[in-house]
Amino acid sequence: MPYREQFYLHLTEQGRIMQSGKIVGAFIAPHPPHLVYGENPPQNRVRSQGGWETLRWAYERARATIKRLKPDVILVHSPHWMTIVGHHFTCVPRLAGRSVDPIFPHLFQYDFDMQVDTKLAELCVEEAQREGLTAKRMTNPKFRVDYGTIVSLHLLNPDWDIPVLPVSANNSPYAFADSIGQGEMLKLGAATRRAIERRGVRAVLAASNTLSHLHFSVEPDPPEDMSQEHIQSDAQYKWDMRIIKMLQEADWEALQEVLPRYMEETFAEVKSGGLMWMLSAMGFPKVRGEVHGYGTVIGTGNVVMEWDLERGQA
Repeated sequence: MPYREQFYLHLTEQGRIMQSGKIVGAFIAPHPPHLVYGENPPQNRVRSQGGWETLRWAYERARATIKRLKPDVILVHSPHWMTIVGHHFTCVPRLAGRSVDPIFPHLFQYDFDMQVDTKLAELCVEEAQREGLTAKRMTNPKFRVDYGTIVSLHLLNPDWDIPVLPVSANNSPYAFADSIGQGEMLKLGAATRRAIERRGVRAVLAASNTLSHLHFSVEPDPPEDMSQEHIQSDAQYKWDMRIIKMLQEADWEALQEVLPRYMEETFAEVKSGGLMWMLSAMGFPKVRGEVHGYGTVIGTGNVVMEWDLERGQA
C-alpha cells in the first residue's frame, strides 16, 4: 500500500484505545548530549559550567507531566541505535554500563543502569510481525546502549525509577525511498499501540530526535559558551517554526504533505522515523501539542514538546 494511503488509513484509526492498557502521553525528546553535560548529573563523568538552559528548563516541565501521569513504562525510539535488518526491541531485563558519545566524548561519558519491560518488548515484536514488518528481540546482556536513548530517558526521568523500552531505528527501508521508511513507521506505531493495550500498562512514548539537523562543525571553547549558540540558518529556523505550528495544531495532513521536503532541506532527524512512529501509535489524535521550549545545540533546532492524552488537551 502506498505511503500516502497508509497515512490516511492509520489516521482514521484514532481513538481506538482499549481499557486494559493505553498511551497516556508522548514527547518529542531531543537528545543532544550537551544537555546532560550542562546539567552535571552524577552519572556523567565530565563537568560543565551549565549551558543550554532553555532546553533543560523545558525538560523540567516535561518531567512534571510524567510525574503526574505516573506511567508504567517509557518507550523511546532513537536514531542512534541503527539497525539494518528490521526493527529491534530491547529484551534484556536490566542493562548497565558506560555510554560514550562517539562525536562528543569530552562531553558525555554516562554510567547507565536501566530496567526494561521485556514482556512489552515481546508483544511489540509479535504485533510488528503481524503488520508484516521484520522485527527482532535484542537479547545481548552486554549491549552498550546508545547515547540518544540514554540522553532522552535521563532528561525525561533522571530518577530512572520507571521501566523503559528502547526501540531501534531501522535504516534499510530508506535505501528504497523515504516514503517506504515512513510507511513502515506507521505500521510500527500501530503495532506498538496494540502491544501496549495487550500488556495492560500506562505508557509514555518518546521520539528522540531533533528537528532541523544542519549544524556547525567547530565548537566554541568552552563548549558551553552560550554567546556562540544560535540556529545554523534563518531558513532552517523558519522551517522548524512551520513544522512546530503543524504539530501544535494537530494538522496531520499538512505535516505529511511537507515532511519529505522538510527532511531534505534541513536534514531533519525526524527522518529516522521516531516522530511518525509516535504519532501513529497515538492514532494521530486531535490533541493540541504543547511546546515546553525550543532551542539550538551547535546550530541544530530542538523542541521539547508533549501530547497529554490523559487530559485530552495540552
